[in-house]
Amino acid sequence: MLPDVASARGLRDDLLLAQVGIGHIHFWARDSGLPLDLPDAGITHKTDLVHGAEIGLAVGGILGFIGGVWLAIFPPEWAELHMLKVLLMTMGGALAGGWMGGIAAAAFPNSRLRRLQQSISDGWILLLADVPGPQVSEIEALLKRRQAEAHFAGVDLRMAVLR
Repeated sequence: MLPDVASARGLRDDLLLAQVGIGHIHFWARDSGLPLDLPDAGITHKTDLVHGAEIGLAVGGILGFIGGVWLAIFPPEWAELHMLKVLLMTMGGALAGGWMGGIAAAAFPNSRLRRLQQSISDGWILLLADVPGPQVSEIEALLKRRQAEAHFAGVDLRMAVLR
């Protein structure tokens, strides 16, 4: 979490010098009150879209498989069903479930960042940096040099949350 825009700009510049591309740096402020030179976090960072799509993909795939097996065991009189159709129903269920789960979850705030919502509401700026695993310790050291009171709030598969 960063206290103001000047701190955010300084850390952004340090991350750029550390070879973190601008497309991998995201800031999240209250009411998206950021200047244009600070890239705003997108919908995938701010909502549960990805998490919902993952759950929907799994549930839809399972339900599609069950439906496909049911139709293979008890086929309608007018249709001849094979195991390939079970695979197609599984894939169709997974795609439909992923789409519907993502759409539904896009209406909810990111559950992985829920603990930081109050700080954002209080006016702090959250920095999200998408970096490869081996570079995380380098970025953490950079952060400690830049802001002694700052620390990592956590590491996710796709994002390191700097606080």
